[in-house]
Order: sequence, then structure tokens, then C-alpha cells
Amino acid sequence: MKLVLNGRGGKVGRVLAPALEVAGHELVEADAADAMVDFTVPDAVETNVSAALELGLPCMIGTTGFDHARVDAAARERGVACFHAPNFALGAVLMMRFAKEAAAFMPRAEIIELHNEAKKDAPSGTAKATAELLGGEIPIHSVRLPGLVAHQEVLFGDEGQLLTIRHDTLSREAFVPGVLLALERLPGLPPGLTVGLETFL
Repeated sequence: MKLVLNGRGGKVGRVLAPALEVAGHELVEADAADAMVDFTVPDAVETNVSAALELGLPCMIGTTGFDHARVDAAARERGVACFHAPNFALGAVLMMRFAKEAAAFMPRAEIIELHNEAKKDAPSGTAKATAELLGGEIPIHSVRLPGLVAHQEVLFGDEGQLLTIRHDTLSREAFVPGVLLALERLPGLPPGLTVGLETFL
């Protein structure tokens, strides 16, 4: 697939660009692309998506902290598919799935998410998505420090016991399999914004 990659020089983009090429994708300018991939910053997402939609390009968004409703409406209006995952690490998606199962038996929970200090949004998209899966008002604690990549634990407390479900992203290479899976499925998605890698698992 011919792809325009927004954020190619960023932390994720520097890992993703060569991985996409190794997987057989070609990185091109927008006017020659089949789809757009965005790993930038929250403030840039809607502008990038709008430009892609003008060209009729399906969009895959890895950036968090943007307005889902506006992107969904714009994509539906253009009849183009967009996909967003708050986290492309398959282990993180499984962590969220296991947390949802645990919540049925241990409803008292809190989330701690830890990211590099450069991350713009807090709480993270993964933490927000996890809280939504668990239902109710789940407290989220955000940590921003140098040396971190992406980490999240969900703590479930009950009388005399504590259950911790944790996922650690130790390098950004962890996102590559999820991105490749989403790109494979992107052409078959309906117009509008589809959210969550769990859609494909």
C-alpha cells in the first residue's frame, strides 16, 4: 500500500517508517497515497485528517487526545473510513480485555498510567478507553517522567486482596504489529471513525 506517514520524524514515526517499508508498504506524498497514517500531536490530527479526506484517503490515527466526534462526522460526510486505536500494542489491548473481565468480579478499581514527559495528553487515550470498558467513574492517575515509554496498570481491590493487571511497552517496536494489522483491515471498514484494535482481535 502507498502511505503518507504524518509524524515520520517523531518517536513512533522513526520506528514505524522503516517497519512499514520492510512490510512492503511504500511511503509517498499525499497526492500519490492510498491511505494516510498519523502519529503526530493532538492539535494536528483534525487538520491532517481533513486534508486526507479531501483526497478520499482512508486514515489510520495513532495520535490520542483529538475530538472523535468531529473526525467521525467529517469521515462520514466524505464516505471515507478512519480508524483510531488508543494503543497499537497487542499486549495493551489484551490488558484492557482482561481488566474488563476482572471488573465483573472486582468492581473497585483504579488506573495508573505512566508515559514519557513529552506526551501531550493526560490521562492517556489507553487509560480513558480502559475506564470506559470498566464502567463507572474509575480514577485515573497519570505519571509523566523521562525514561518511560508507555505503561499502564489497573488495580482491583477487595477485602484482603489486590489484583494488578499491567502492561509495559518497553520500546515503540511494540506498536508495529498492531499498525500492520490495522492497515490490512482499513480498506474494509465502513465510512466514519472505527475505534479500537480489539475490533480486529
